[in-house]
Order: sequence, then C-alpha cells, then structure tokens
Amino acid sequence: MSIAAYLKEIGRGQKGARALSRDQANDLLSRVLDGRVSDVELGAFAIAMRIKGETRDEMLGFLDAVQARLARLPDLGVTTVVLPSHNGARRLPLATPLLALLLARAGVPVVVHGSQTVDGRVCSAQVFEALGITPARAMQAPGPGQCVYIPTHVLCPALQRLLDLRRALGVRNPAHSLVKLINPCAGRALLVVSYTHPDYATVYADTLMAAGAHAMLLRGSEGEPVADPRRVPQIDIIEHGTRRVVQVGEEGPVVAVPPLPLKLTPEANADLIRAILDGQRPLPHPLSLQVEHILQQLHVRAPAAATHPQPRYGS
Repeated sequence: MSIAAYLKEIGRGQKGARALSRDQANDLLSRVLDGRVSDVELGAFAIAMRIKGETRDEMLGFLDAVQARLARLPDLGVTTVVLPSHNGARRLPLATPLLALLLARAGVPVVVHGSQTVDGRVCSAQVFEALGITPARAMQAPGPGQCVYIPTHVLCPALQRLLDLRRALGVRNPAHSLVKLINPCAGRALLVVSYTHPDYATVYADTLMAAGAHAMLLRGSEGEPVADPRRVPQIDIIEHGTRRVVQVGEEGPVVAVPPLPLKLTPEANADLIRAILDGQRPLPHPLSLQVEHILQQLHVRAPAAATHPQPRYGS
C-alpha cells in the first residue's frame, strides 16, 4: 500500500512536480487518513504538498476523501451556517464566536468547528467555554437560533491527526485547507470560507464552484472566517457554480483599533463579545456588513441590532 508512486509525482519540487488527478488525489489522501502509510511517507507527503501547492482537482480529490470519512449532521430542513475556526487569534480579539452568536440571535442555526487548541493563539473552543458554551462531545445539530461548537476530532479524527502533524514538521499541509472547505451538514449549508493569501482565494473558489457548494469567501481576520474589524474586505458569494462579488473591499491602510484588553486571553475575549452583544461596545462596521450579507443569502431578516450602522474600529 505504499504511496511512493504518488510521491514520485508530487515530490519533484515546485517546478518539476506533477499534479494529480481528482481520483488519484482521493486515493492518496484516503490511504493517509486510514493510516495505511508509514511515518516517513506521511512526512514526505506533507512536505511535498507544502512545496508544490494544491491544484483544484487535487483539492477536489482530497475533499472527496475527507467527506467520505466525515461525521454528518442530519438535514434540519433549513440552511445551517458553517464557520470553520482553525487559525485562532494572536493580535486582535477572536471574532468568530461573536459572528456565530450574532447569526444565532437572528434565528439561524450555526455550526462552528475547529481544533481544541491552537499553539500560541486564542482559539474558538476556549472563547466558547469562557462564554459558557461547552464543545460538543458527539455530533450535535443546532436548532434555529442555536450555535454549536464541534471539535475537529469529533467530525473526523483522522483529519485532526493530519492537522496535528504541523507540530512535528513545522509547516502546513493540505489538511489546513481542507478544514475550511468541509461540509458536515447532510442538508443545506452556507460555508463561510476565509483565506490569508490571494493564491488560496483562487484555488478555494475554483474548488467550491466545482463542488457545487454554497459559500461566502473573504479574506478573513488572521485566517478566521470573519471580517477584519479594521477594514471592509471584498466578499464573494459562490452559488450554482458561479462566483460573484457582493461587497467591494476597502482600499488603503487599515484604521486603528480602540483600546483593547492588555492581554489577549479567552476570558478577556469573551468579556468583549458580551459587551458588544449587550450594546456596551460598538459592533465593528465590517462585521455588521458580513452579518447582513449572510442573512441576505439565507433570506432572513436581520434584527435591528445587526443592521444598525455601527462605528468601525478607529472611528
């Protein structure tokens, strides 16, 4: 069951490597996820793909392999918003839990998924726990107006093991892209997908369009699926195999942020979220716009608190 033949194709460096077909990529990652490769082959696979980068067909094949092994939520009869939260926050407060709770307040079922810890960063699991929302220990479907946090190891243990490989190798691998594209819902879902580098915007969009996904794509804050509070990003909607811009991004430098907690901790992050939800602190304008665009996709009328114009950070 060696993957040497695949490594020979993808491991020739950035210029010499050859792309795999969708079926080949599916077979390769299926062997990786099922533990049918040696540790040496696993490391070689991760390094080779980090150097080469993923093509659309490779991403589709990898996604096929993950989706076949993914635990699924039942069809709720309504559209569930899926927020992949795997990067965490290092410089700015983590706003993904805030986005999830704003959507739930509007009556939307929301699933957030991510790793339990992110080295050196505040992650959504920690912030949700500080807010009194315990990560699910098994697959748990949210009802209308509910938010559920599902750890990656509950969705797909093999995918979490591949994510954890970063600690040993020090570099990302395809799993770090795949977690942003997976859909754990058997029914309708709107995936909110973020990217950090423009190259990933293209491959993510091409993959989502080819997969027939319904998704929002934006350059997120520190890799999280939420608008940077300092500047309105471009927001694209992918639907029926097409991509369209629904929000033009702002140009120029980012604005300053108001006074924030001296130390970024899950507890301080949770306190800030409570203050915004209670109206004691302003909801950043870019995030307010993102909420509006999501609710428009779901044909849900936004509550007044979500649509009322708010000062942006720095104003």
